[in-house]
Amino acid sequence: MQKYGVNELRKMFLEFFESKGHLVVNSFPLIPHNDNSLLLINSGMAPLKPYFTGQEIPPRNRMATCQKCIRTGDIENVGKTARHATFFEMLGNFSFGDYFKHEAIAWSWEFLTEIVGLDKNRLYPSVYEEDDEAFEIWNKEIGIAPERIYRLGKADNFWEHGAGPCGPCSEIYYDRGEKYGCGKVGCEVGCDCDRFIEVWNNVFTQFNGDGKGKYTELESKNIDTGMGLERLATVVQDVSSIFDIDTFKATRDKVCQIAKVSYQTNPKTDVSIRLITDHIRSVTFMASDGIIPSNEGRGYVFRRLLRRAARHGRLLGIEGSFLAELAKTVILECRDGYPELEEKKEYILKLLSIEEDKFNKTIDQGLSILSDMEQELEKSNSKVLSGEDVFKLYDTYGFPIDLTKEILEEKGLEVDENGFKEAMEVQRVTARSARGTTNYMGAEETVYQQIDPAITSEFVGYDNLSYSSEITVLTTDTELVDELVAGQKGTIIVKETPFYATSGGQAADSGVIITKDARFEVEDTIKLQGGKIGHVGTVIQGIFKLNDQVSLQVNAAQRAATAKNHSATHLLQKALRTVLGSHVEQAGSLVTEDRLRFDFTHFSALTQEEIEKVEALVNEQIDHNILVYTQIMNIEDAKKEGAMALFGEKYTDNVRVVTMGEYSKELCGGTHVATTGVISVFKILSETGIAAGVRRIEALTGNNVFAYYKELENELASASRAAKAEPAQLTGKIEGFLEEIKALRSENEKLKSKLANNSLGDVMNQVVEVKGIKLLSAKVPELDMNGLRNLGDQLKDKLGEGVIVLASSTAPDKVSLLAMATDGVMKQGAHAGNLIKELAALVGGGGGGRPNMAQAGGKNAAGIDAAIAKAKDVLSSQLQ
Repeated sequence: MQKYGVNELRKMFLEFFESKGHLVVNSFPLIPHNDNSLLLINSGMAPLKPYFTGQEIPPRNRMATCQKCIRTGDIENVGKTARHATFFEMLGNFSFGDYFKHEAIAWSWEFLTEIVGLDKNRLYPSVYEEDDEAFEIWNKEIGIAPERIYRLGKADNFWEHGAGPCGPCSEIYYDRGEKYGCGKVGCEVGCDCDRFIEVWNNVFTQFNGDGKGKYTELESKNIDTGMGLERLATVVQDVSSIFDIDTFKATRDKVCQIAKVSYQTNPKTDVSIRLITDHIRSVTFMASDGIIPSNEGRGYVFRRLLRRAARHGRLLGIEGSFLAELAKTVILECRDGYPELEEKKEYILKLLSIEEDKFNKTIDQGLSILSDMEQELEKSNSKVLSGEDVFKLYDTYGFPIDLTKEILEEKGLEVDENGFKEAMEVQRVTARSARGTTNYMGAEETVYQQIDPAITSEFVGYDNLSYSSEITVLTTDTELVDELVAGQKGTIIVKETPFYATSGGQAADSGVIITKDARFEVEDTIKLQGGKIGHVGTVIQGIFKLNDQVSLQVNAAQRAATAKNHSATHLLQKALRTVLGSHVEQAGSLVTEDRLRFDFTHFSALTQEEIEKVEALVNEQIDHNILVYTQIMNIEDAKKEGAMALFGEKYTDNVRVVTMGEYSKELCGGTHVATTGVISVFKILSETGIAAGVRRIEALTGNNVFAYYKELENELASASRAAKAEPAQLTGKIEGFLEEIKALRSENEKLKSKLANNSLGDVMNQVVEVKGIKLLSAKVPELDMNGLRNLGDQLKDKLGEGVIVLASSTAPDKVSLLAMATDGVMKQGAHAGNLIKELAALVGGGGGGRPNMAQAGGKNAAGIDAAIAKAKDVLSSQLQ
């Protein structure tokens, strides 16, 4: 048997099913589309759910994919075993009401035995114990002896996901030989050892289950085949585990090279090598699909995987950052199947480098926090770190519990694992509720799911702002109807429409739909499943019925203003890449008639000079009045010509390319101006950060810029009138005001200092002794925190060794507290931070600080006397 590589096997599988009439499509992005039930794509069939449920009509009834997937359910086992991985590729062939068991079984056998060349005598099929039909096919059509066909129970060979489509499975196992076995007598299919490995799973979606054990036969049956590419490669290459197949091994060897260690010489070291090898694959692919590290959702998964890999690099003795270097190997090994890795290489490497550097700083901070926690345990004579603290280290500083346990165990301490698990569960519940899972499709059922999937709409709005068409669907908020009458809100769907539905960041068109006697105001236009476009609004007069011929009229002024902003975003993206670098990628946008908002990947705030350069470049292209033209092209040709694609988007074979001279070329389905000169002018309003590695620019074009400047003129005129100066003299006038304010503040500080000095004599009379330590606890009039600190320093000089507590208020709801302790009394147990913490509660506030100095604020001046009185008791409890 030839030992094919991973990239060869992927190609062989897809070409084989293409020869069987399947439409082969590229992997969908890892970010699920319109599916709240998933954080990340975790199976080959997940992106195809709408085709299985019948909510959308597939482009062909036979499809095949190699889908990139991420699963983190067994993340704690990754590295510890040679089986578990978070990132994997799932080969799949799918039938939507086309072929069924006969073809699926025959093709699986043909591919494995004739194409790949696996030994027939080492392959063993299994069927669901009640599926006699599949058993007969294997036995009589494929020719497998009955004793070699295994009947397995529901847990192994029946696929279902709550209520909904489900059915029996037929798996194919490969006998890898005794060297991988457990050595027990009777070792066979179903044994937990590594000898018999499942390489193929045919899922026959045959029934509809009610979730309570009742099954009805589906009229339209489906095939969902899943086969792990890495697992197949393990068999074909006859290696011990997925970490030994060619693509994994290249990365694994790179880890060993960087760490200067050898694989399979130390079990503990091997765990780290495998974990890093797996995790770097995951984060490289996540970055290529536009996922950004964060503290929630899929961004949290990204951050957790990256930080685990970085920490295990430290355990291997790797100094400094290394993940970007590893990612280069992943990209090199996987770019044949996923060219987007090479296309986004610069961005991927930069993102990984920045996140790893951030973690390297954070982990040192975390170690410091853990050290403080250890000291608190020592003070309280406790040997167990609370689950809350363990989770804080894990969640905030990226410390997995095993790292915390390892550090503490060396010092004879433990962790509260149950408390940690409870905190983790709270987080999981929060994450699940945030996803809002509701059903199999992960989205709320709406009236739109009741529409016949065969109904579609054609967008004709690139060249038309008005169009005549026929009504195909009418709905209210809750049901499909035959008519809508005056006063009713609802949705109208027609065969062809000039209305642009919200997508690609561009806001929807508004306008009217009319007949001779009726009028419907379109307030929103939305894209629906299956290529339908819904016009949402209200019937103003008359009645609309199914099959009516209507005239659709788009608000032309709104469309024109929106088009200016959309075209400007294309110019803006190119200008940003020119000024900042090619790592800049669009991370989101919003284009309305009023303004544009553009999110992009960049890792620091833009300087004023950079903002001005970007703005000038855009206006330069507007001034050149470049021709804007569109064409439909093959996706690969478009990319070869340099057309920019969006992160995470799944494109069809033919795409719409919007070109602005030699300056900009992007894949885009939006509406645009005819020439850039129509935009008139471009003005950046703001540049801010919205997430780690993501910046946002908000800007205006055309008449909105002139309106903005008019508003500034009015503000300037108002400010000039208030300052009693002409606009040209306003700056000088303001500078004069500032000088005057500065002089008044200086005079005010002198008066405060004088007041503090006057207080010295009276305050020193209030010194008392607590266990032989001098305590000065006093209320002083109307000093802010600055004044209190100055007074405290003077009193400390007069007092010598001792403790000072001062309180003052400048308003009934404005209290300032200060505590100071000298070196000598701190050695006896005095702690200013803990002292102030207890006293602050009496004035309705909080605070703390170092043992030698601490301060606090409060909102209840009436509690000052009680706080001053309590200082004696609190200090007494601190002293040894």
